[in-house]
Amino acid sequence: MAEGDELKTFKSLGVCEQLLEACESLGWTNPTKIQVESIPHALEGKDIIGIAQTGSGKTGAFALPILQALLENQQPFFACVLSPTRELAIQIAEQFEALGSGIGVKCAVLVGNVDKVQQAISLAKRPHIVVGTPGRLLDHLSNTKNFSLRTLKYLVLDEADKLLNLEFEKSVDEILKNIPRERKTFLFSATMTSKVKKLQRACLRNPVKVEASSKYSTVDTLKQEFRFVPAKFKTDVISTLQNQANNTYPGITIFAPTDDAFSLKKPSLANFTWDHLLSLLFHALLQYYSLAKFGNLS
Repeated sequence: MAEGDELKTFKSLGVCEQLLEACESLGWTNPTKIQVESIPHALEGKDIIGIAQTGSGKTGAFALPILQALLENQQPFFACVLSPTRELAIQIAEQFEALGSGIGVKCAVLVGNVDKVQQAISLAKRPHIVVGTPGRLLDHLSNTKNFSLRTLKYLVLDEADKLLNLEFEKSVDEILKNIPRERKTFLFSATMTSKVKKLQRACLRNPVKVEASSKYSTVDTLKQEFRFVPAKFKTDVISTLQNQANNTYPGITIFAPTDDAFSLKKPSLANFTWDHLLSLLFHALLQYYSLAKFGNLS
């Protein structure tokens, strides 16, 4: 936290009593830099562009103002959050539900690899918050009966730099055509790319720019290395790195873009310590639980 922000509290930012209690129950004692910079402007009804690193508290920066506005106007389909990945979408929805547990907030998560019928049933219950990946959200806007975002009050584009790659750009454009122009928009990104600037001009009105990171970065305690490895050698390299890590770290977690990609690494698991295997199993079960919570796995 920057000098001068130490004495900031959520109350001093303008957060209402009901949400202050929710913050306290989650162990949020002091706002992060991006929350300090964003929340007062958002509560004033301004559009926001937030540049902040991963793990900086971005979700709280947009969830708290949205929930506070919802308290004054509890209507269904009040806000929509776009996320580039299903895992992030689930995390965002869980954060909304945790912060809004005392006021009865309902969320729907629309992501791939989850049964669309179950998602349609969730939408029929008219949730306050919809969180989804662009492709699946557009699918429901096009094909799910009686579902629309015509009354939407808030749109959030989280990790906007990733939302605007070739995979999502067309879907995002179509979604913007199907929501009201009169709305509040929050755009959060790790980097300010040319595509993000173009999106800013297209869908934000006189936004306030707040910045908690001048460039793409992660937490200071994370050591990062890049290894360029031919696909056929990935398993051997992972096994070697794991053996080196055994003597240094108590646990190791492997992230992969898809379940199929992860399966390529399974042969190396024979060399993993029991602690490592427990770590991998825990993360797999956590993902399964989160997906099952918001709909049947397809």
